[in-house]
Amino acid sequence: MPAESRNHRILVVDDNTSIHEDVRKILGVQAKEDEALDSDAAELFGTKVEEVTGIEFEIDSAFQGQEGLAMTQLALDQGRPYAMALVDVRMPPGWDGIETISRIWKMYPELQVVICTAYSDYSWEEMIRQVGKTDNLVILKKPFDNVEVLQLAHTLTRKWMLSHRLQCHLRGLDQMVACRTEELLMTNARLREEMKEREHTEKQLHISEERFSKAFQASPIPMAIQNLATECYLDVNDAFLVMTGFQRPDIVGHTPFELQLSIEPEVRMRLLELLRQERSVRNFECQIRTRAGEMHECLVSAEAVDLSGESVALVAALDVSEQRRLEKQLRHAQKLEAVGQLAAGVAHDFNNMLTVILGHTSLQLAVANLEQDMENSLNQVTLAAERAAALTRQLLAFSRRQVVQPRVLNLNRVVGNLRDMLSRLIGEHIELRCEFPGNLPSIIADEGNIEQIVTNLVLNARDAMPQGGRLIVRMETVQIGIMHLNSNPQARLGLHICLSVIDTGCGMNAKTLNHMFEPFFTTKEVGKGTGLGLATVHGIVAQQGGWVEAFSKENEGSTFKVFLRVNGNGEDEASQSVAVANARGGDETILVVEDEPGVRKVITDTLKQRGYEVLGASDGPEAIGIWSQKSSEIDLLMTDVVMPNGMKGNVLAERLQAEKAGLKVLFSSGYSMDFATEASPLKSRINFLQKPYKPESLIKAVRDCLDG
Repeated sequence: MPAESRNHRILVVDDNTSIHEDVRKILGVQAKEDEALDSDAAELFGTKVEEVTGIEFEIDSAFQGQEGLAMTQLALDQGRPYAMALVDVRMPPGWDGIETISRIWKMYPELQVVICTAYSDYSWEEMIRQVGKTDNLVILKKPFDNVEVLQLAHTLTRKWMLSHRLQCHLRGLDQMVACRTEELLMTNARLREEMKEREHTEKQLHISEERFSKAFQASPIPMAIQNLATECYLDVNDAFLVMTGFQRPDIVGHTPFELQLSIEPEVRMRLLELLRQERSVRNFECQIRTRAGEMHECLVSAEAVDLSGESVALVAALDVSEQRRLEKQLRHAQKLEAVGQLAAGVAHDFNNMLTVILGHTSLQLAVANLEQDMENSLNQVTLAAERAAALTRQLLAFSRRQVVQPRVLNLNRVVGNLRDMLSRLIGEHIELRCEFPGNLPSIIADEGNIEQIVTNLVLNARDAMPQGGRLIVRMETVQIGIMHLNSNPQARLGLHICLSVIDTGCGMNAKTLNHMFEPFFTTKEVGKGTGLGLATVHGIVAQQGGWVEAFSKENEGSTFKVFLRVNGNGEDEASQSVAVANARGGDETILVVEDEPGVRKVITDTLKQRGYEVLGASDGPEAIGIWSQKSSEIDLLMTDVVMPNGMKGNVLAERLQAEKAGLKVLFSSGYSMDFATEASPLKSRINFLQKPYKPESLIKAVRDCLDG
């Protein structure tokens, strides 16, 4: 049988692209045809079969049963039916191979079918029961043999042609063959032209589709194709999947409402209405909810286009959540800076006034035989002033301008007061557990610094557990011995409290552990961390006379241990207050430099009552004038830090100490930031009295400074 008169069209229906490629390789140009069938054909039709050295099969591909049925219908409509089809049994999702064959045979029963399977999904009896008894079905097991596929292709395409010609012969071969031959010649000529045009069109279409597909999928901006009539998603790119947290099968075929991506139906309807009317939308603000429930603020741009006769919208959603968050943080930081500056200024001036109030009330309360009503009133004024002083300390802490004030602390109370705040900071996805023993000894430290240590470590642990986990804050008493000292040179012998912060987060590798306390070192993304958190902890703990130890492995969490020395004398805050109240006076000469007249008078009166000789000055230049006359008599300089006329307290102290090396200096201020920023050699031996203060505290500070 001449090769050109046979039907070599083969349809491959398989969801695996590699199967299509294998079939094309096997059936490209084939060897000599089966001689037995040639002989049968010659005997049946009385024609001599010429030997053909090679045959090229025409192979079309379908990747699902529905597509295979559509292509079979198209081939019939074109008058070029397929002779043979290779159909896979399993093709998820959609029809399996048996259902696909059944539907194709209802439309085109002459098709020769080879059903390919790697599984024993159906027995032969089950297949016959579903598709009906037929001799047009052959089973081919995967992986198939190339020769077997080649033989089946030759045999079944030839069988199809023989069957087709036999039918034509039975209807009247002589007349119909001549007529059909003429028609086929004309059709073939027309089809050749159409095939050339189609191949060119398909090639250009394929190139265009490939360009669009690659650009669509590779775009870093989340994009989706949505049916305007049904609102269903037809396709989404990888960036859209990353933003929403869905898989592609979960989104395609569903609407935003079904997926709960849009929480504002009116906003969604407004967007669709704009697309239907204007055919384009730019920077439409809306919120998109992810699968995990997180909200993303997006700027949506969309264009209405026709795709295969269907009106669709090409949607791009630019996620600006991080940008808005950073803008909000910047505005918040600017507000905090402004409020902090205002708070520091108010607190500084207010502390001066409170110092006067507390000073005068304390002086009046010290008067003998004071009337009871007057004493009660003065006690109420003192109480109100102390509450106001506590408020100013909060303002200074808020503005980060507070002075470090070590005192006896109970860590159970300090850390326990932070528990509620820490729970809010870490979020509900992290379990917080606090383990505090009841008999914890006290330490000497600044309460604000301890709070900052705990807060920084907890926030660092929170960032290491973005998916949630467990956070333990534990405190215990430990005795540091020689063995511990040998393993850590920073350790100190004696009784310490160990504050541990333990998380179950991502952990750190050895390289990170070596650099974690370095300023500005961070493993977080740009904009996610400053690298100052652990450096601040290390600096504060070192300032308190303690040390920090860290233990961590990747994917095994981290443990930070802060060691703080126990208060050796066991003196609590109450006993300290008694010591302040019982502080003795003296007969030394004190130069008091204070620009606030009321504060200067309180200091002068208080010190004179305790036997001191007091010289007062309102600023640095006046103090230098007094010093030039009585420097040999002056034992102590008590000076405010911030003063007018161009000379601060530390500058004055340096000048006077340069002339008299043994001069004692006591600084005082409403806040200490101006003083702390000065590059002063006095820092290592600063005596500082925080305003406001009572006369008792003033007397004790002066005595401690003179005796120190």
